[in-house]
Amino acid sequence: MSKTDKQLTALTTMSSAQLREEWLRAGAAEPPSVSDALLKRLLAHRLQERRHGGLPAAVLRELQRASSKEAETIKPTAEVRPGTRFVREWNSQIISVEALEKGFLWNDRHYPSLSAIAREVTGAHWSGPRFFGVASRG
Repeated sequence: MSKTDKQLTALTTMSSAQLREEWLRAGAAEPPSVSDALLKRLLAHRLQERRHGGLPAAVLRELQRASSKEAETIKPTAEVRPGTRFVREWNSQIISVEALEKGFLWNDRHYPSLSAIAREVTGAHWSGPRFFGVASRG
């Protein structure tokens, strides 16, 4: 069994304090505030990376480029095509809405917007796209 294999095996029985000590011994800054299970995985990754090497330089460059502000971002279209189906569970009831050319169909009734349906379902004002999970929070 190699030294790395022994270290990987030892990780499985380490306490939280031992894991954090091992993290600091590995030359990192303060250990992240994560579960012991995730910290074990992070430490195992570091050990294996040391033994086998990290990502190739070309891959690192591509990751850097992709994460930079220069990377092209794709904005989702706000267009909803007729026939699109929105499905949401609310209070153990499945809400299934179909997009039409103009408006939406739910329970055999026509509505002008998803928000009108969300209001009908919940009894409160909701952003329809947010209620159906198609709009971001920010």
